[in-house]
Amino acid sequence: MTRIRTYKTLIMAAQPNELESQLDAIRQEAKTAIVETTTLDQLEQLRVKYLGKKGPIPQVLGGMGKLDPAERPRIGARANEVKEAIQIDLDRKKDELQTAAIAAQLEAETIDVTMPGVMKPQGRLHPLNSTIDQVLDIFVGLGYTVAEGPEMETDYYNFEALNFLPDHPARDMQDTLYLPDGNLLRTHTSPVQIRYMEANDPPIRVAVPGKTYRRDTVDATHSAVFHQIEILAIDEGLTFTDLKGTIKVFLQELFGEVEIRFRPSFFPFTEPSAEVDVKWKGRWLEILGCGMVDPNVLKAVGYDPEVYTGFAAGFGVERLAMVLHQIDDIRRLYNSDLRFLKQF
Repeated sequence: MTRIRTYKTLIMAAQPNELESQLDAIRQEAKTAIVETTTLDQLEQLRVKYLGKKGPIPQVLGGMGKLDPAERPRIGARANEVKEAIQIDLDRKKDELQTAAIAAQLEAETIDVTMPGVMKPQGRLHPLNSTIDQVLDIFVGLGYTVAEGPEMETDYYNFEALNFLPDHPARDMQDTLYLPDGNLLRTHTSPVQIRYMEANDPPIRVAVPGKTYRRDTVDATHSAVFHQIEILAIDEGLTFTDLKGTIKVFLQELFGEVEIRFRPSFFPFTEPSAEVDVKWKGRWLEILGCGMVDPNVLKAVGYDPEVYTGFAAGFGVERLAMVLHQIDDIRRLYNSDLRFLKQF
């Protein structure tokens, strides 16, 4: 500070030789201070002190008007040289401090790559999920859209709109859990078909996966909670032949070249209806139910059955998974036994 105060006095005196000496002194003082700096914050303070608007270099340049005109170029050039030299020292020191900070950080955060790693086992797809994905991939490839809906349903969507009359004996086969507010847990994914048709105009191609509930006694082949996938197609001119062709392509994509047979059956929401079997490992296995959409179902969603026809099919995911993976008991799919699940 003493040197800077002296320098201000010299500016007032405007002695060129003394100004040059003062500039050299400022240069040496700044150089020493920069060398001794240990942090970036301190370095920034030095930059402001020597090169800021209130620093000694701008003061020299500001006092040039008091010098003899012949001396101004020499003193101005010398002031700029000092300013440039200080800036170079500041930049060099900044690089040095930044490099040192990075080196210190790397030293503190060094990881010993020779240490044994921590192995985290990868997860696996549950056989039910992988079966659902496999089935949906097939139908998406056939142009179907995947749709989902609520598991808690009203009686209208679960039964009435699907042509289950209030006193129809088919309701007994789909007894389920009833809630105090009059709703119920859906017994199949067919309610999603009704909701989808209400919201969309034909043509429709939709595949509906989801969890369903029925009052079944749990044993090796039955569960009160299980998964279904249903398909629905609505368009002008669809026939049972279209249904058979779709089912054949699907089953052969899933099981390979297998024999397929259709047996007459009954479902309230399709007419005519059929059960479909495949010949698997030398015996016939029932795989799914299907049929042409009943005209009453089309009327319930506002479609004209004189213009549109359609077909639907549904199957249990657990049954497909058990056949594909040769699982002997449906309960194995729900017990979360890692010894079992790690096989898939």
